[in-house]
Amino acid sequence: MTTGFSSGSSRFADYFVICGLDTESGLEPDELSALCQYIEDTKFRDGARGKLAMSNEGENFEQSPLRRTFKSKVLAHYPDNVEWNPFDQDAVGMLCMPKGLSFRTQVDSREPQFHSFIITREDGSRTYGFALTFFEEVTSKQICSAMQTLYHMHNAEQYDILHTPTSPRGPEDQRLPQPRPVLHAAPAISRLQRFNSYDISRDTLYVSKCICLITPMAFAQACRKVLEQLHQAVTSPQPPPLPLESYIYNLLYEVPLPPSGRSLKFSGVYGPIVCQRPSTSELPLFDFAISEMFNLLGVENVLQLFTCALLELQILLYSQHYQRLMSVAESITALMFPFQWQHVYVPILPASLLHFLDAPVPYLMGLHSNGQDDRTKLDLPQEANLCFVDIDNHFIELPEELPQFPNKLEFIQEISEVLMSFGVSPEGNIHSSENQARYPFRSVDTVSDNRNGNLSSPLTSYLLRENETIARLQALVKRTGVSLEKLEVREDASCNKDPRAQCDEEELKMHQLNIQVREVFANRFTQMFADYEVFVIQPSHDKESWFTNRDQMQNFDKASFLSDQPEPYLPFLSRFLETQMFASFIDGKILCHDDEEKEHTLSVFDSRVDKVRMLNVRTPTLRTSMYQKCTNIEEAEKAIEMRVAKIDHTALHPHLLDMKIGQGRYEQGFFPRLQSDVLSTGPTSNKWAKRSAPAQWRRRDRQKQHAEHLYLDNDQREKYIQEARNLGTTIRQPKLSNLSPSVIAQTNWKFVEGLLKECRNKTKRMLVEKMGREAVELGHGEVSITGVEENTLIASLCDLLERIWSHGLQVKQGKSALWSHLLHYQDSKEKNATPGGLGPPGFIHDTERRKSDGGGSAMPPLRISLIQDMRHIQNIGEIKTDVGKARAWVRLSMEKKLLSRHLKQLLSDHELTKKLYKRYAFLRCDDEKEQFLYHLLSFNAVDYFCFTNVFTTIMIPYHVVIVSSKKLSGSMFTANPWVCVSGELSETGVLQVPRNTLEITFECQNLGKLTTVQMGHDNSGLYAKWLVECVVVRNEITGHTYKFPCGRWLGKGVDDGSLERILVGELMTPTTENDERMCRTPPMQQSPGMMRRFVTISPSSKPKLNTGQIQEGVGEAINGIVKHFHKPEKERGSLTLLLCGEYGLVWALEQVFQHGFKSPRLFKNVFIWDFLEKAQVYFESAEQREATPDENWQTRVRHFCRFMRAINNTSRNIGKDGKFQMLVCLGARDHLLHHWIALLADCPITSQMYEDSALIKDRSLVNSLIRVLQTLQEFNITLEASLVKGVGI
Repeated sequence: MTTGFSSGSSRFADYFVICGLDTESGLEPDELSALCQYIEDTKFRDGARGKLAMSNEGENFEQSPLRRTFKSKVLAHYPDNVEWNPFDQDAVGMLCMPKGLSFRTQVDSREPQFHSFIITREDGSRTYGFALTFFEEVTSKQICSAMQTLYHMHNAEQYDILHTPTSPRGPEDQRLPQPRPVLHAAPAISRLQRFNSYDISRDTLYVSKCICLITPMAFAQACRKVLEQLHQAVTSPQPPPLPLESYIYNLLYEVPLPPSGRSLKFSGVYGPIVCQRPSTSELPLFDFAISEMFNLLGVENVLQLFTCALLELQILLYSQHYQRLMSVAESITALMFPFQWQHVYVPILPASLLHFLDAPVPYLMGLHSNGQDDRTKLDLPQEANLCFVDIDNHFIELPEELPQFPNKLEFIQEISEVLMSFGVSPEGNIHSSENQARYPFRSVDTVSDNRNGNLSSPLTSYLLRENETIARLQALVKRTGVSLEKLEVREDASCNKDPRAQCDEEELKMHQLNIQVREVFANRFTQMFADYEVFVIQPSHDKESWFTNRDQMQNFDKASFLSDQPEPYLPFLSRFLETQMFASFIDGKILCHDDEEKEHTLSVFDSRVDKVRMLNVRTPTLRTSMYQKCTNIEEAEKAIEMRVAKIDHTALHPHLLDMKIGQGRYEQGFFPRLQSDVLSTGPTSNKWAKRSAPAQWRRRDRQKQHAEHLYLDNDQREKYIQEARNLGTTIRQPKLSNLSPSVIAQTNWKFVEGLLKECRNKTKRMLVEKMGREAVELGHGEVSITGVEENTLIASLCDLLERIWSHGLQVKQGKSALWSHLLHYQDSKEKNATPGGLGPPGFIHDTERRKSDGGGSAMPPLRISLIQDMRHIQNIGEIKTDVGKARAWVRLSMEKKLLSRHLKQLLSDHELTKKLYKRYAFLRCDDEKEQFLYHLLSFNAVDYFCFTNVFTTIMIPYHVVIVSSKKLSGSMFTANPWVCVSGELSETGVLQVPRNTLEITFECQNLGKLTTVQMGHDNSGLYAKWLVECVVVRNEITGHTYKFPCGRWLGKGVDDGSLERILVGELMTPTTENDERMCRTPPMQQSPGMMRRFVTISPSSKPKLNTGQIQEGVGEAINGIVKHFHKPEKERGSLTLLLCGEYGLVWALEQVFQHGFKSPRLFKNVFIWDFLEKAQVYFESAEQREATPDENWQTRVRHFCRFMRAINNTSRNIGKDGKFQMLVCLGARDHLLHHWIALLADCPITSQMYEDSALIKDRSLVNSLIRVLQTLQEFNITLEASLVKGVGI
């Protein structure tokens, strides 16, 4: 079927462009490229050369004229302009010939080079370019003689350099042997001879020229063939069948884009060209050879690069081949399906845009290398978050703390199997010279060929078997239980090739490999996000207000999603959910309510997710980390093969145009200036369009077509998403034209504004997450942030700080700009510190110490010192890198609520800041800097444990002070006290405390948040009675101070006779005001001792609470425990506080047993434990008398008596209240409390020891109490070791 086109926007190509040497303007040095080259070279030059170069700034006389860069121009482009894609002359010229013009002579290699590029407009839409660069003989006499003149000048300069002594020689120098100048000069002489090769009389001069297609879609293989055939037409001895204009006219105006799911054949100069486009149910169009990336980098490196891209780190690709830069960038972004890179994307960065490497935003850029410099000579602004990929050397440098991609090993294995079936080595093919020698057919030029990776000869399979790395991989695969015997290398593809296939076998194989690898990658996301829709939070407002408040809205329930994921996935997923690409993906989902509106990428992904869910219908929400392989490879491959086997459409053939006689002739070897009159406009009426253009050829507008294959939405949705998403990105894309100083300054200003905006959003997000307010507003109850997610947010704050600190740096020093600044500050303060001054440098006077409530008198507060905090970090041996130290310092400062204050102090040294930063740097914009510090100050409103919880293995000094009552006993006390401190991570063991000072400082491995202190004494000496007010423990690094209230005696024959107590602590809040406790949610708990002072019953005391209040107290205590277990495990607080703390379960049950307790003799204290012991005696005697109602009752009695005996027999001297606490904790753990309450309510001892009004005697109240306690049965309560130490049950 032959068909035309229906509207301009559906053309295969928008422009045909010719770039090269403009003979009229002559040779112009490419100043920007030359300047960059000059800066590079002057860094590594010595002696007289450096001086000479300095005197000729801007011109690089070191370079031979043939190696210098000259300006190229866009010589012609056809048509002049198309309305849907305005021609950007600057960008096209820069990217067609990024290095400018190159000159060669007949002795140099002049092979044509193909490369592709992409122009991303500021709105994010993309246009693709495909360029073929070749060499033509220079016919202009002026240009040849200009080159000859440049050579004479160059040779004279070189001669001067060679014969200039490097320094004036003294008489001593002259006596020394002098081999060095000769050695020094030798390479220069040979270089002079080598480059002094252009002689106008004997040499032919050639200059580079470029022909290029600008297309709306990336049909790379088809465009390459078109350009190669056009070039062949002008270089072959025979002229082409028709004038070149006919073919180019046909391409621009008569070849349409193939419709979705169809293939199209059109005519090149010498043969048919086939391109095919995926259907709307397949993965989007991708026409670059993915095998090239795997050949260049190897599977392991590709996966690391892929992880960096998904986490939106800064990525810099580095290669001397433009096509490699483009191929790797496009391949990596294609593999991200269904997500899309949202930030700066410049796969080929022209020399004039190098300042964009300073951008403090995520980017994916490609930098051209000249093949001589190594990695160390690249001066990159910041490297803390940089992934550097040296493509030519098979090398990747990763940022620190990069999480592992989920199921990494199985994933690598699955990709490797696909690659090996096509004869591609999973470890890459050019990582050593030995390998290059082993593959003789892989010259540097052939590697840049897109199709080089698809090795398909029998030689390949032999090489694979011989290759040690493959052997190792096979061994690994066998160990994992997969047989490779069934894996056939596709070397006989030519034998069973479909005779109907219309495109060549190499290309078909490329498409097959591409789709297989892409399906494997897409399957990972389909499995990982199979149930993502459940967690999308649909806005309750209308669209307009949703857009207005977008930055305050949460669009995805991250905490719930993460709590469903397997543990190994969390480090990666928690960071990935914070990225712009994920947020944009979810925004797209929210905006598309029905399938009609769905963007192509989203609808393809959703249909795959639906399939996975149907397969997993038996276990709909079960998340396992079991690896599930891709199952729809064959189906995807079949679709491509069918399109290629049966061509759906054939475009019009090229035909003679209405040209004047004599037009269309050309000279062999020269690409001509074409006839613009015939190429500038298309046909006015199109008879073919009327004949049979099918519906799918017609595209309403360019946006619709882009939405389908370039991932863009229609105008309004694009605008909305752009506005909504611009929150985090300061700059979406650099404009390639108009690089005046004012534009660069404006760009920098945009960066500063964007960084501030990002800081505001990040601090707000972190605070809201921490306080749980946002989750409550969205109807999720009291969901607080997970530990993993909190770590992610703090890590992203550290990234932001690094980007702020590396913006506008004068000279990069070390990988962390923040730590480098801190070290400079530390040095300057330590140099300026005067002996006998005000203490160590960087300390603030005592007036600025933190006062702490209550314990302030017991323990002098820690001084606030930025430098002391740095020293703490420097002393931690586990942290080896600058980036790690900077992050640890930020975490410590946040935990101490000093981040804003420390950074303010750091930046108050204006001289240092001026020395380190350029004028436009963020840190030198005063208003923005003040606002930034103000935003960070808001972190002081919440408590972070981001240092304590992360550095769990480091040694930390703790300081303990025991505060005894001033009124009684302190000075006369003779026994030897001890303490044992317990935290969430571990406990210290028994530590002896000197009784004269009652203070001790010790160092031990991080205990985590402190929970309990066990304290006691050995009852020695004449006066072993001790009234303790409280124990105060401080972490000497973080400054966290915990107060463990007691208010009880320790000693035989006093209080409840206890020699040791378990105290439950609370974190004291630093305050500069009075002793008041801050109101907190949830309340930090106090020790049992605080309320338990009222447990002792004396004749004058009345019960404090009525039955209603007691019931409420029990209900609250149980409710606290139930809520605790309903939270995800990582979000739970301390269960010990809920059991033994203020108003905890122990306290609530004490109130129950206290109510209506009969008054004993005057001044004789009776404890609940006394009552329980009497009940135990009764039960044991009842057992002996066998007066048992039933077997259940007997079992309960046996349990009760066994626990009572075990607690009474413990070697610990914990006193009667301590024993009661232990019984309640054990009863709660073993789900026996409700049975025991029922036993005690029926026990005759109760009627003897309680008044008739007692709660324990009221049958209905006891039943409701039993029902409440029964709710604890469904929970698995684990007790802290300190609570049940010494009891072997």
